[in-house]
Amino acid sequence: MKPPVTTSDSPAADALHKRAIALLFATALFWSLGGVLIKLVPWSPLAISSGRGFIAAAVLALVIRPRCLSFSRASLATALSYAGCTITFVAATKLTTAANAILLQHTCPVWVALLGWWLLRERATRADWIAIAATLAGIALFFADKFRADLFFGNIVAIISGVFFGLTAIFMRRQKDSSPADALILGNLISGFVGLPVLIHAPFGGTSATGWGALIALGTVQLALAYFLYARAIRHVTALEAVLIPVIEPILNPVWVMLAIGEAPAPWAIVGGVIVLGASVFRAWVAIRKSSPITHAK
Repeated sequence: MKPPVTTSDSPAADALHKRAIALLFATALFWSLGGVLIKLVPWSPLAISSGRGFIAAAVLALVIRPRCLSFSRASLATALSYAGCTITFVAATKLTTAANAILLQHTCPVWVALLGWWLLRERATRADWIAIAATLAGIALFFADKFRADLFFGNIVAIISGVFFGLTAIFMRRQKDSSPADALILGNLISGFVGLPVLIHAPFGGTSATGWGALIALGTVQLALAYFLYARAIRHVTALEAVLIPVIEPILNPVWVMLAIGEAPAPWAIVGGVIVLGASVFRAWVAIRKSSPITHAK
């Protein structure tokens, strides 16, 4: 949703905007911790996504305090897509490098453009097709390095996560009478219950304090707190800022993993990631230029 736009040069509005920028940077920073935190939890992907989902749902419910969860068709579709996105992202992070997982997940604009006509009746523009072609070229580079079956499967799962990410964005746009926060809480609950049978058999006793801390941080900081800050910031930044600042998430994500456990992305994956992110930013920039002029929100 495009943030409300007004013009205001007052000191109060300027201070509010600067605070929102800081919150948006904090949001991207917290999101970027996903790769390293997932790597530090010695559980299976379903167990991690289940534990993270329950923790995030509980924290969000306490912070947002919804009167009741909305179960409209649109909110349910959003929640299911979101759950699919989070579950497959955890699996991809475990199966391939953190860089591959986060960068391939950011192919979501391609799937939004391709599925938009079917679900939203929105035809892809020339800019969409340019971004799609560039993104597909970038995806191909992730598979250009020496073949490894585990990384190959993880890359496929990461692309599937990108599809779910795109579907989440599409279904959120179709929501009218329900709150996106409700869908997010419901999606985290779905993630929790899907992996619950695996979570029950997780090696709780053999998990170190680092593993427990990483799991708790995944639910509280990386998901719940990040969403809370994003919701507070998004209404007071320009559309371009809302697009460009979160790009630091996929850049920082593999950096934390490399510093913590020494996992470095392959050279071709770096090139492919630059192309994928560049295509996403290009598409967003074109869309913003076509909209009305945007200034700081009041």
